[in-house]
Amino acid sequence: MSERAHRPTVREVALRAGVSPMTVSRTLSGGLNVKPDVQERVLIAVAELGYHRNENARSIRPGHSSGLIGVAITNIANPYYSTFALGVEEEAALAGRRILLGNTSEDAAREAALVGDFLGRRVDGLIVVPAGTASAHLASSQSQGVPVVLASRRIDGLAADSVVLADDDGAFRGTTALIDRGHTRIGYLGNTLSIFTGVRRHAGFVRALEERGLTVDPRLISANQQTVEQAREATRALLRTENPPTAIFCANNRNAIGALKEISHQLGTGRRTAAEFPELMSFDDFELAELSPVPISVIDHDPRELGRTAARLLLDRLDGGQSDAPAREIELPVSLRLDVR
Repeated sequence: MSERAHRPTVREVALRAGVSPMTVSRTLSGGLNVKPDVQERVLIAVAELGYHRNENARSIRPGHSSGLIGVAITNIANPYYSTFALGVEEEAALAGRRILLGNTSEDAAREAALVGDFLGRRVDGLIVVPAGTASAHLASSQSQGVPVVLASRRIDGLAADSVVLADDDGAFRGTTALIDRGHTRIGYLGNTLSIFTGVRRHAGFVRALEERGLTVDPRLISANQQTVEQAREATRALLRTENPPTAIFCANNRNAIGALKEISHQLGTGRRTAAEFPELMSFDDFELAELSPVPISVIDHDPRELGRTAARLLLDRLDGGQSDAPAREIELPVSLRLDVR
């Protein structure tokens, strides 16, 4: 992939659709004065050829690199991912490159559109935190000579470099620590189990319970929270169960923050003391965790290093003579910090 694979041109799209290049341009610019049936033919040709508009072709001489790396993250409001992006940017800058950053909001269709925009701006490579399991748009990028690195999550069937965390091991160690502290009813707050990290962290949680002879109670499992507010509502439901958990494992920092918000709110009513609320375990650190009113432990790692590692893998493909090497997988370790208050 040291040289760009052939990129479909406007003329090739026009030839396949049986129209003029001007009609292709007008269609892709909004379809002004282009009949609907002609627009449909053009869009079908675009999809079949895998054509992407080149938004900055005029500023890039033939055979030259744009110096840009496209970075797609799932939640730009989460400081975790802004720190990750900072790591990517720092490593890219050392190589004289810049990044374009986009947010997918855990939406696979939005991710595909964002990748298309990146390719239209002739990025040299992509770093993507996948929003789901769809990979056609990423495979298309690779076929055009634009390498892809997956960060935090992998996609089955896509031969791309990836850097992930020791999700299963971290969740296992965190849950085991709660059991060692005397907890036998442990709740679970996490994001969708179809997400790569959701699957692995839930598996580590379950494995820890089973190895200690504890039953997994489905009434204590809540695994569909993508936002802090959803996590807060799920925590409220857990606390209302007939026999509430004495500890809660939070599969990411958004869920941990949601749990803390609900616990703090209920403490503010003065009806219960802190000792009556569950202890928390958070996979991912977050700001002000040490101010928690209840015991909280953290499964810690460095999102900045995650970003740096992803960038190094991509730069190896672009500049380091690794363009044709087999896909590589790197798993970064995590550490357990007990009672960070």
